[in-house]
Amino acid sequence: MANIKEIKTRIESVINTRQITNAMKMVSASKLRKAQKNIVQARPYANRLNEMIEMIKLKNTTTTHPLLAEVKKSGEEVVVVVTSDRGLCGAFNAHIIRTTNEYLTEHPHAKLICVGKKGCDYFKNHSDKIIGKYVDFFNEMNFGVSKEIASKVTELYLNEKYSKIVVIYNEFKSIIQQNIIAKQILPIIPQKSKNLSLIDFIYEPNEDIIIENLGKKYVNVSIWRILLESSAAEQGARMTAMESATENATELIHTLKLTYNRARQAAITKEIIEIASGANAIK
Repeated sequence: MANIKEIKTRIESVINTRQITNAMKMVSASKLRKAQKNIVQARPYANRLNEMIEMIKLKNTTTTHPLLAEVKKSGEEVVVVVTSDRGLCGAFNAHIIRTTNEYLTEHPHAKLICVGKKGCDYFKNHSDKIIGKYVDFFNEMNFGVSKEIASKVTELYLNEKYSKIVVIYNEFKSIIQQNIIAKQILPIIPQKSKNLSLIDFIYEPNEDIIIENLGKKYVNVSIWRILLESSAAEQGARMTAMESATENATELIHTLKLTYNRARQAAITKEIIEIASGANAIK
């Protein structure tokens, strides 16, 4: 049986660890509420942009603008993989990396843009396809960085003849559920809306300029919304992982206390036996 002092030291260590994991759980819960609030605030503008893009696409089926191109261009793809900057969030990053590896196996000529330190560190050592990286973003959640990412992927698509831009990320569903999504950003495929206006419009200055301006705004908002979703999913995963770690630490403390009491009882019993044996020897 382990030494009593060693068991006591281990109990104190696990208690300290439980305090840390419980504090991290509460911090993640606070950040999750903030991320959910940001998602709700971004939703109306994103939905309205989606409706406008869909309306233009439905009313102008002959448009050849590359942002709304129906026929895929020849060329390589760009995959934007979104992971977290920090760990201790369960299998959050591992699932994203595995899904990205599977996608790269099916599309061997695709290039990578890594958003998040964990994904960047992994693919830096396992791939030579990285053409861009953005780390230490999720601590501040700066829209300026999101806009920079959107501008880069739009430029790659329009000017360097990549066939499409795909983002792989964790979509937030609930604290215990995150869905991995591979979403095509370019060319734009607007989500179907229920209520669309049937009114014909006159475009000023012209249709292509309207499509380009709205399309770039749509990509900006889509990237921002994806990063908000990923941030919320990360905090939900970390909250769940830290809650599980706190419960495991509580169970371990209970087990160690039982072991400590047994060891202490055994030591006391041994001392009593030695004292009694010594007294009998004197007699």
